[in-house]
Amino acid sequence: RTAHVFHFEHKDNPPLTLEIFDMGSPAEAYGVFSHARESEQTGIGNGYEYHTGLLCFWQADYLVCVQAEQETPETEEAVFELARSVSSRLPKRGKKPPLIDHLPTENLVDGSVRYFHRHASLNYHYYMSSENILNLSKETDAVLARYEPGPIDLLVVRYPSVADAAAAYTQFTEAYLPEAQQTGAVQINESTWATAVIQNRYVVAVLEAPTAEEAEQLVQKCVGNLSE
Repeated sequence: RTAHVFHFEHKDNPPLTLEIFDMGSPAEAYGVFSHARESEQTGIGNGYEYHTGLLCFWQADYLVCVQAEQETPETEEAVFELARSVSSRLPKRGKKPPLIDHLPTENLVDGSVRYFHRHASLNYHYYMSSENILNLSKETDAVLARYEPGPIDLLVVRYPSVADAAAAYTQFTEAYLPEAQQTGAVQINESTWATAVIQNRYVVAVLEAPTAEEAEQLVQKCVGNLSE
């Protein structure tokens, strides 16, 4: 991965900083962009977010961030102008990771989708265990999303092989949902249910839902979207 940092000075306005990160692929660029963003707008790159003087967007293999040292109407305009200028010079290709296409779209919370590979990233967004009970690694693709009403948290993991998925599913259910293989949805506490299923190379889990029915329904909708 490579990074380029540029600083822009203006005699009448606070300075700007431009950072361009080559993430190696559109999927990795989107993954880093999705890590901390709260919303996603269209119109710059393949998607962008602006908040208090900082604008980040992803496009092709790149994550780009433009930040004003101090937010003013003038610096906000300059941030957008610089972001658009950089976007116009980057390759236009770039699609979200295919795994995201398997997510049910009904009641999906805008800006909630996170794409990642490793156990630490999952725990950052939804703490599950100090142990890597899902066998997440650089070889796995994972997506976490939130649904309404609820909230309901859905996790989908794609493994390199059916055998890898089976091993992870067994380990996960034994450690986290020991009754799920026999009963389906499991009550975690007084107001939370969870469930998990395996489908070929995929493990699909609702980590949190208000009712057993909602957990099971969302899992089955997602399984219906899966294809090899």
